[in-house]
Amino acid sequence: MAEQLTPDLCVIGAGSAGLSVAAAAAALGVPVVLIEKGQMGGECLNTGCVPSKAMIAAAKRAEAIRGSGPFGIKSAKLEIEFAEVNDHIHRVIDAIAPNDSKERFTGLGVRVIEGQARFRDPRTVVIGPGKDTQFEIAARRFVIATGSRPAVPPISGLELVPYLTNENVFELRELPKHLIVLGGGPVGMELAQAFRRLGSEVTVLDAGPPLGKEDPECAAVVLDTFAREGITIRSGVKVGRVRRMRQRVEVVLEGDTEEIIQGTDLLVATGRRPNIDALDLDAARIKHEPRGIVVDRRFCTSNRRVFAIGDVTTLPAFTHAASHEAGLLIRHLLFRLPIKMNPDDIPRVTFTDPELAHVGLTDAQARERHGSIRVLRWPYHDNDRAQTERETRGHIKVVTNAKGLILGATIVGAAAGEQIAAWTLAISQRLNIRAFAEVVAPYPTYMEIGKRAAITFFTPRLTTSWVRRLLNLLRWFG
Repeated sequence: MAEQLTPDLCVIGAGSAGLSVAAAAAALGVPVVLIEKGQMGGECLNTGCVPSKAMIAAAKRAEAIRGSGPFGIKSAKLEIEFAEVNDHIHRVIDAIAPNDSKERFTGLGVRVIEGQARFRDPRTVVIGPGKDTQFEIAARRFVIATGSRPAVPPISGLELVPYLTNENVFELRELPKHLIVLGGGPVGMELAQAFRRLGSEVTVLDAGPPLGKEDPECAAVVLDTFAREGITIRSGVKVGRVRRMRQRVEVVLEGDTEEIIQGTDLLVATGRRPNIDALDLDAARIKHEPRGIVVDRRFCTSNRRVFAIGDVTTLPAFTHAASHEAGLLIRHLLFRLPIKMNPDDIPRVTFTDPELAHVGLTDAQARERHGSIRVLRWPYHDNDRAQTERETRGHIKVVTNAKGLILGATIVGAAAGEQIAAWTLAISQRLNIRAFAEVVAPYPTYMEIGKRAAITFFTPRLTTSWVRRLLNLLRWFG
């Protein structure tokens, strides 16, 4: 007989969003049931952000050794033990995993249930199929936070080829000799560079421009680095079919004439799709679409008892966005406080080298919404810290309205992901560019790049003939 549970809150999914909700609610004494069918920590910990950044860190160190000559450091022949790189990746996962573990959340007072959740009706979630139902949960409120998984395109022959996604690429113990990457978005480009720096030949194929959602001017800096590192990028191509030929993978490109790209391994990185198929959302009268569950500004679904946050919705799909949404949802559910999610306040970072970070509006978006705008720039090569580190590639672009209200910022260059946090704060708090122009930035740091860009907002005003006459007058009286 199924065990019947009636908690105040039932959270489905133990990734970043679900864990944040469960931990906060339990800390406030709310009875919580947390359901997870796979690994605690979700995609981010096990197959996404954490392992990919661990791999990127290893690849960056390999590249640093190769480029140590200008610093006066001569290195011996570089040797990469890819199996040990894989060990490093999993040691990092293991070090973080206890924070997301079943044991920790049980200790917090959360009832953790392992299994596939599905809605039986608008008020009940069950675990287990048919007559074998193990749990029936009639919670006061439900939160769906089941995340997303790789979207596999309908390419002829792909189902017959052993391909990689982010779900299994971090299990490789041998380095691919020639990796073909389908998709030039953040995941594809990050892994393409990492594998190249670790010794693979890499070809990236994309139907559109790589990093197509980013500022073209800033994306070009990353693409130039890829070209210099020997990564082949083919944009605007259409993959017709894929086939396995002995120990090689062949990707056939359609066009006026067919072209065959050969490699040893294939990585599919063509986007994400929400994990909603097994939830039986229709039984709960929850509106959804291919991009995810439809929610209002309070994360409420078409079923007033059910909320959804994170990648499973149509909102920005980032781990930090999911955590932010969790905090807002707790405020609304437990304290009845007003909340509002502004997508413009959510930053994003592509962890290539150089990094590419953005928050707010692009110059095109700002011009469409605000009309008259100012675009401020400053290059890395005019920054002393960048010179000492020999990280002179890149620049910052800041977009303001005519009065100096900060609308957006894009940074391409070293530590861009760290620097973007300050601009995120500025946009969320509706700061004027004067705040950055007047800030005291420690010397020498990359933060001075943003300050120098901010100062350029005022430069035209300080070089007018009226200002020059005023200065001459003050000198005369002095």
